[in-house]
Amino acid sequence: MIRVEPITLELNGLRLEPLSLGHAAGLRAAASDGELWNIRVTSVPEPHNVEQYISTALGMADRMAFAVVDTASGAVIGTTSYHDIVAAVDRVEIGWTWYAKSRQRSHVNTSCKLLLLTHAFDTLGCAVVGLRTDHLNFASQAAIERIGATKDGVLRHFNARRDGTVRDAVMYSILRSEWPGVNARLRDKLHQHQTPC
Repeated sequence: MIRVEPITLELNGLRLEPLSLGHAAGLRAAASDGELWNIRVTSVPEPHNVEQYISTALGMADRMAFAVVDTASGAVIGTTSYHDIVAAVDRVEIGWTWYAKSRQRSHVNTSCKLLLLTHAFDTLGCAVVGLRTDHLNFASQAAIERIGATKDGVLRHFNARRDGTVRDAVMYSILRSEWPGVNARLRDKLHQHQTPC
């Protein structure tokens, strides 16, 4: 049975550290980089709601939230989480993920996913890691598929968006037996990013 506890993880100039109210100003700045709260299919908080967003994350019994920090500057550039943790079946999901607009389409998401998946499979001993996204969030679906996750299906009328509309959720997963291939793919993507053309 897995046991998810607070931990700090580092790779490629990024640090995932347990989210706290001390990260509020940094998350506010990250969300403001691109006014991400205006994107309907994400969970990014409005600047005045950042403290509530963090408090809600910290209050969820089945969630371990992280601040994503640029180690060189110390800037908070986003957040990500383990969530829907089901210890009895060795399952976690990765989600509630967003990054400042200027950090998107960079090595950041690949590095964070590699950190979280490596910890989930190699340290926690997860049997499966799930990922889900809004059925209208095509960029997120493409990113999840690029890392090699398998699309499990769509849960219709799954949960509410901030604006009160109801979304369908596209579900993906990676099994422990698939992890070596996904690991290799992520590392290859990072190598390509670091290699000049």
